[in-house]
Amino acid sequence: MADISRRSLLVGNLTAPLARRTLPEETEPGLREYAARTGLLYGAAAAWPALRDDEHYAQSFARECNILVPENVLKMGLVHPEPDAYRFEPPDFMADFCQRHDMRMRGHTLVWHQQIWPWLKTHVNAQNAQKHLEQHIHTVAGRYRGRMHSWDVVNEAIHLPDGREDGLRITPFLELLGPGYIELAFRAAREADPNAKLTYNDYGLDYDTPQQEAKRQAVLRLLRRLKERDVPVHAFGMQAHLDWSEFRHFKPETLQRFFREIASLGLEIYITELDVSDRDLPDDVAERDEAIAGVYETYLKAALGEPAVKAVLTWGLTDRYTWLAGRRKRASGTPVRVLPLDREYRRKPAWRAIRDALRSAPARTA
Repeated sequence: MADISRRSLLVGNLTAPLARRTLPEETEPGLREYAARTGLLYGAAAAWPALRDDEHYAQSFARECNILVPENVLKMGLVHPEPDAYRFEPPDFMADFCQRHDMRMRGHTLVWHQQIWPWLKTHVNAQNAQKHLEQHIHTVAGRYRGRMHSWDVVNEAIHLPDGREDGLRITPFLELLGPGYIELAFRAAREADPNAKLTYNDYGLDYDTPQQEAKRQAVLRLLRRLKERDVPVHAFGMQAHLDWSEFRHFKPETLQRFFREIASLGLEIYITELDVSDRDLPDDVAERDEAIAGVYETYLKAALGEPAVKAVLTWGLTDRYTWLAGRRKRASGTPVRVLPLDREYRRKPAWRAIRDALRSAPARTA
């Protein structure tokens, strides 16, 4: 692990001054306003039932975000727990929340190999898989027809270690329906919600390493195939789950080249699940916050230089509710500090870093 001193911060292969950031006053506008000034959307993944039950959490979303994505409640197994039963109360609440607070909403996700239907193995086979998948997409996406900014239609379909020549992950839907399940899903989503931006979403594409370059090329091949077949895919979702200790492999020019290639296909780009793990950073809060803020700012300034990038969503808004608290625990046991707001909903240096990147981004056209 590289040393962090109070005099310098290692960000990728760059060394930037570690000037202490002064946190903005709470009366300063939210990130949503800074994003809107340049034609961007800023938002975050919302946890259930926290959005319903935690007033401060809900107020923070209303103040900071102009787009929201449910963290879990639209995933296949949660929204469709039985063959003939759906659970729409949580996403309905979130859709109404967005309407009340003048926010857009993203749907996540219609097809994924995890958090899948618990009844798949007992009820789905090669003969009825297409019917079940189309029915799921028509029912879920159709319920929110006209209310969604975008849908993550297919999530994480590329996995090179599985060894397929096309790079596709071996999932239950691939085994039951073949590679055509991806096209089937996008066409069904278009029928269900014709005005939503239909998105392919994936991770592990951020760093300048041979493994991630190979995956970037596989994603580009998939997107080109879909476009060549006139499949209704409108956007690419870049998850951007970053880790401070791995960020030395980040090169802005590599990310920008990848984004230019995506944009050349006529696709919009959304940063869909941005966060920064602090598991290898020192316990000192000020030092740690500066390091995390440096990663956010460096990454976003590179990403937002591409005009096709239209939205930035962090995977969570506050350290009180983040998957990284469980999946990327700190060895010392100290609470993670990985998102724009701390556990008490106060703005952190990461908030300011995102603000500065949004404020300096070139203006978008509609």
